[in-house]
Amino acid sequence: KAKATQEPVAEPKAEPKTTRKTKAQAKPKAEAVAVAEAEAVAEAEAATEAATEPVAADGDPAPQGPPAPDDESSTGGAGGNTKTAEGEAEAEGDGPALPLTRVKTRAPGLTTAYKAATTTLDRNNLTGTRAKVYLVLDRSASMRPYYKDGSAQALAEQTLALAAHLDPEATVPVVFFSTELDGTGEITLTDHENKIDDLHASLGRMGRTSYHAAVEAVLAHHDKTAAAPGTPALVVFQTDGAPDAKTPATQALTDAAKTHPAVFFSFVAFGDPENKAFDYLRKLKTPNTSHFLAGETPRELTDKELYEGVLANWRP
Repeated sequence: KAKATQEPVAEPKAEPKTTRKTKAQAKPKAEAVAVAEAEAVAEAEAATEAATEPVAADGDPAPQGPPAPDDESSTGGAGGNTKTAEGEAEAEGDGPALPLTRVKTRAPGLTTAYKAATTTLDRNNLTGTRAKVYLVLDRSASMRPYYKDGSAQALAEQTLALAAHLDPEATVPVVFFSTELDGTGEITLTDHENKIDDLHASLGRMGRTSYHAAVEAVLAHHDKTAAAPGTPALVVFQTDGAPDAKTPATQALTDAAKTHPAVFFSFVAFGDPENKAFDYLRKLKTPNTSHFLAGETPRELTDKELYEGVLANWRP
């Protein structure tokens, strides 16, 4: 009797389970294999580049020159720094958070900037550093030309390429501010093209320049998402003028230095370096800030120049 009751129950259960599982998993498995193959090919190419080119002394890759179509294959430095397995690099923290091969497969347009960041981080003894990277963008009315000419989008892409070295997630939260907090968003390796322009266009009217609104928004986001309370963060804080309300701005940054000492604000100033509006940044003495005068045509800066300005005083 026991055998007669078990056999008809067991067989119908086994077959439908197997069939449903196979159908449901077929597509994801195929996609996973395709991604793995693409990354394997890119890794092989990077290894070939490193093997066939002369090894440069430390610091030699710095002069990039103008980007050229074959620039990717001529820079061996970045590839050389990422020859360890992806898992090792991420676990050990002795190299970039994401290797060159992954950036090449997921965001090939960021490869040149990623390599420039490799060099600058190395020169500043920051290779292997881990930190969350934020981008703050000014939406005061005077910023309109910098959104139109692509300067804001370009800075976002440079910031994302830098984040690929510092953050295994390579995700950059973006904070837009003017008179108040205008809005937030994020950019990733697979979702960054024209993203700043699209987000900016959705936020409506441009206002004044209230630094403190952006500082408070970044700290609130970091408190909610940081893996641990003392997690380092690098905030690329773009503006084209002094804060309208200097006292609240200075107070917000001073308080941040006390409550969030691991969060560093690296100001990037768009506009005439001689503009007296930037005297505020020149005179700012808080230990958690630095400033870089990017000039009136920031989009013309090389990746190397931008990174040298952003990273000059950051030592987490």
